[in-house]
Amino acid sequence: MIEKTDTEKEMEGEGAEMERTPRPEHPDPQMRREDWVNLNGEWEFEFDFGNSGEEREFYLRKSLNDRILLPFCPESRLSGIEYRDFIPAVWYRKTLMLKKVPGQDILLHFGAVDYWCTVWVNGQKAGEHRGGFSSFVIDITDFAEEGINHLVVCARDDQRNGRQPRGKQSDSYYSRVCDYTRTTGIWQTVWLEYVPKERICKVQYYPNPAESSLTVKAVVKGAGRLKGEAFYQDEFCGAAESSSSGENVFLTIPLSQLHLWEPGRGELYTLKLSFGRDRVESYFGMREIRIEGEKVLINGKSVFQRLVLDQGFYPEGIYTAPEDADLERDIRISMEAGFNGARLHQKVFEPRFLYHCDRLGYLVWGEQGSWGLDCSAPESLGVFLPEWMEVLERDFNHPSIIGWC
Repeated sequence: MIEKTDTEKEMEGEGAEMERTPRPEHPDPQMRREDWVNLNGEWEFEFDFGNSGEEREFYLRKSLNDRILLPFCPESRLSGIEYRDFIPAVWYRKTLMLKKVPGQDILLHFGAVDYWCTVWVNGQKAGEHRGGFSSFVIDITDFAEEGINHLVVCARDDQRNGRQPRGKQSDSYYSRVCDYTRTTGIWQTVWLEYVPKERICKVQYYPNPAESSLTVKAVVKGAGRLKGEAFYQDEFCGAAESSSSGENVFLTIPLSQLHLWEPGRGELYTLKLSFGRDRVESYFGMREIRIEGEKVLINGKSVFQRLVLDQGFYPEGIYTAPEDADLERDIRISMEAGFNGARLHQKVFEPRFLYHCDRLGYLVWGEQGSWGLDCSAPESLGVFLPEWMEVLERDFNHPSIIGWC
C-alpha cells in the first residue's frame, strides 16, 4: 500500500470541504426516517425569461447552461448566481443514481419552491405544486429506473400578478420600505426517501397534560399495526398500539413522567413510531393553551408575550439561512434581548426553525405570506386557502406555535 503524502491529504481535505453539501441536516425532525438522501448541492440551471421552456421541451434536454448551488435561490449570493431582477421562470436539472427495491416507494420531497413547480423524471411529468411557502412530496416510483435517472424541475414565479401570495418580497426592482429582495424557485432542502409501500403518511399529536397522555392520529397506507413509544431523555415513558386496515388510526400513550413544555423551557419527548416495516422518529411537547378573557394561558398560567417581529431574511441567502446554526442564533439573540417569542411575519418558516423554537421554549405565531395577493378578487380565496391548509397541516405538531395570524 502506498502512503499518501501530506500534500495529497491536504488537497483531499480541501476538496471534501468544497464539495460539502449545504444544509446537510435532516429537514423535518418530526418525521425522520433513516433511509433518506439530501439532494442539496450543485444542480444544472437555466433562466427562462420568456417562460417558454416547457413549450421548447427543456425537460428533455441533456444539459442546462449554468450551475446553481441549492437550496439557495438564484437571487442570493450563496447560490453562485445573484441575479436580482424579476425572473418569470427557472429550470433545474440533476442526474441521480436510484435503487428500485420491491415493496418500496421513492418519495421526492421539496421543502419549498416559489411559486408554481413542475417536476419531470426521465422526461415524464411526475407532478406539480402551487405555493411558494408550503412543503410537498411527489411519489416518483413509477417514473424512476434502477441506476441513472434525470430529474428536471421548472419553477414559475410572478410576484406582481396579484394572484399569488409573495409576503415581503418586493414588487419593485429595489428593496423599499419593508419589502425586500425576491426569492424565485427552490429555496429549501430537496431530498429523497425510500419508504415501505405500507407506511405512515401523516401524524397529528394531541397532548393531554391533565391525563398525562398523548393521543396520536395517523394516516397510514395499507393494513398493519401502528405502535408508538415515548421517551424522555432516553428513558422509556409509555407505549400503545392500534390496528388499521388503512386510512386513519388512533392510539393514546399514557406517560409515566409528565414534563410540561413552557416558555423558556422546551421540554421535549422523543416519539418512535412503527407500522409494519416503516420506522419514523419524531418528538412532541406536553402543553395546553387556553384563552380566558384577554389572557392567554399556557398550562394554566397567564403568559405575557414579549414578541419580536421576525421577517426571516438573510443577507447572503435571502429566504434561506446559510447554516442550521443561523436559525438557532436568531432565536437566542431574541431571547438574550429579553423576548420570549416572535411573530413570524409574512413568511412560512422552515421546519428546522420551528424545531429550534420547540426545543428552546420559544413562542411563535405562524403566518401565511399574504401580501401581494389581490384580496378583492374572488378567485384569491382559491389561491390562498389551499396553501395555508398545507402549512397548518405540516406545522400542526409544533408546541412552540401558540397562534396563527
